[in-house]
Amino acid sequence: MKHLPISFLILALATATAFAYDPSPLQDICNSLSYTVFVNGKFCKDPKQANADDFLFMGFRNPGNTTNPLGSKVTPAFVDQFPGLNTLGISMARIDFAPGGLNPPHTHPRGTEVLVVVEGTLLVGFVTSNQLNNTLFTKVLYKGDVFVFPIGLIHFQLNIGNTYALAFAGLSSQNPGVITIANAVFGAKPPISADVLTKAFQVDKKVVDYLQAQFWYDNN
Repeated sequence: MKHLPISFLILALATATAFAYDPSPLQDICNSLSYTVFVNGKFCKDPKQANADDFLFMGFRNPGNTTNPLGSKVTPAFVDQFPGLNTLGISMARIDFAPGGLNPPHTHPRGTEVLVVVEGTLLVGFVTSNQLNNTLFTKVLYKGDVFVFPIGLIHFQLNIGNTYALAFAGLSSQNPGVITIANAVFGAKPPISADVLTKAFQVDKKVVDYLQAQFWYDNN
């Protein structure tokens, strides 16, 4: 039998590594509820002490409060809220939208997101990296539609309907992280130097001062 080319083996290894966003678990379950073993950033509960409640999350039962400046509310079910996800490499979120509500431009540095619309009509989109000329991919989604946002890319969802909207998202990490762009740039603590922002955005310092003085609401 002929040996596989070394270049093929290197490619296969690189591909496998590229798709492994979270470390693979080395045990069946690892609920982050006690202080026995440290795995994937959370302590594991003794598997012999686990029960069905460890794998139950009830935070999606009620609508999120959308009475806020953005008109949206994200209810995460990440490992911090749902310990049963520890080491499993997945998580979810519920997103409620008032009419005109926005889940503002943000990124998940550690996870790809797949979104399904349960109610309403959403305008969604993501922007590619500089390498691909910051191309915008956007679509109007209706009930039952599914859209994917690649890992690390800036994306958003806007309710363009006249009624309440609801969506659920699945993410490819137990702790995908969230960076809301406006909050990070203009609401950083301590603030980013105005000299940096005026040059980066090519605007007057008064504009930067105004934006930094705003209250940047976090809908998560």
